[in-house]
Formats: sequence, C-alpha cells, structure tokens
Amino acid sequence: MIKPEVIIHSKNEMTSIPSSRPPSKRENLLINLAFNILIPSLILAKLSAQGRLGPTTALVTALAFPLGYGLYDFWQRRTANFVSIIGFISVLLTGGLGLLQVEGGWFAVKEASVPGVIGIAVWASMRSRRPLVRQFLFNEQVIDVAKVDAALEAHAGRPAFDRLLANASYWLVASFMFSAALNFALARWLLRSPAGTPEFNAELAKMNLLSWPVIALPSTAIMLFALWQLLGGITRLTGLKLEEIFHPQTDKQRSN
Repeated sequence: MIKPEVIIHSKNEMTSIPSSRPPSKRENLLINLAFNILIPSLILAKLSAQGRLGPTTALVTALAFPLGYGLYDFWQRRTANFVSIIGFISVLLTGGLGLLQVEGGWFAVKEASVPGVIGIAVWASMRSRRPLVRQFLFNEQVIDVAKVDAALEAHAGRPAFDRLLANASYWLVASFMFSAALNFALARWLLRSPAGTPEFNAELAKMNLLSWPVIALPSTAIMLFALWQLLGGITRLTGLKLEEIFHPQTDKQRSN
C-alpha cells in the first residue's frame, strides 16, 4: 500500500512530504530478452538455410518479434520515450540493410550509431529542463521523484543534487560510448559473409547473442555504478533512507 506521506526530520522542523503515485507497471525483463534477443537469434541461426525459411524470410521473421514486442509494449503502457524510439528505428535499419544486402561494414556503423546517438543525446540534454538521465537513472517508474524533490527543497539540497545529476550524466554518456565502440568492434569481427546469405544470418544471430555478455553487461555495470553514486548522494542530501527513495511495492507487484 502507498503511504500518503513521509515525515522528514531536519534540525529545526518536521516537514510533511507527499508521496507520488507510482506510474504504469514495469516491463518484464525476461520477456524483453526473449523477444529482442533469444527468439530472433534462434530464427536466424536455425531457419535461414534453403529448404527452411530461407535467408530473407528468416531475417524478416526474426525482426518481426522485436518490432511486434515494441508495439505491444507501447499499447500496454501507452508511453514512448526517446530510447524506445531509437531502438525501434534500429530494428527497422537492421531489416532495411539486410534486405538491401549491403556489406557488413554498414551494419557495424549502424550498431555503433545507436548507443552513440543516445550518448550524444544524454550529453546534449544535460542543460535542458528534462535531462535524459532522468529516464535512465532518476526514473519515475522506480524512484519516488515527488518525495525526493520535496525532501531536497526541505534540506536546501537542490544545487548539490543538480551537480550530482550532472556527474551521473557523464557516467551515463561514458557507458553508451563504451557500448558504441564494442558494438562496432563486435560487428566488424563477426559479420564477414555477404548479406542475404544463410551464413550472414548465422553471424548476425551470433552477434545478437554475444551482445548481451560482451556489451550489455559491462555497460550496465557502468550505469549501476552511476546509479549507486546517485542514490548515495540522494540519501546524504535528503536524509531519506535508501528504501524510502523507491516507490513502495503493492501486494499485486509483490505477487508478480
């Protein structure tokens, strides 16, 4: 159950701070991985040979899963953000490049450009009213932003928090640039066969599978370090305990 308020103790006063309502339900990570990585990779690896689906049909079928999942997730949660849009465009570009049968170097450029564009966008948004770091780390779906904002005002911690958020943004940019470099290197290493062949689809499947341990895990580790620094700074600046920063779970969320 969501508590209607939390009491913050300061040196001279007690301030009643309203708690915001948690937004829409969270995404299921396992379903995300299945539709975006596992199922497309299996289709590309096992069904691309002549006599089965063939390379072109297998590529289109494999790409239908992340596209379909993206549309379904948008319909379920009625929200779309910058990163979701970039990911959707990335899938369309992969399909388009594959159908045009361009050489593997262009796929390497595409793979590097997606995290690269996101990293540049995070850096460019730092001085805007809605920096993208709020979507990745200071996210309303996980953090009770209204409670934290009220506590910052009560403790005059807003300037220090802005510096903390900027530092987290730099770490976030670093994680995406690191991912871009690894994406490019992995694509250049693996994609050697002509596009439109079963061999190329098998290499694309292998790249999708390896992108999780080789790219996603190190990049996620950098992001988690940035999040750890951000949460530690929030507890120091607001007096909130760590568990008070997050939205309380309802009984339905616990059962899921």
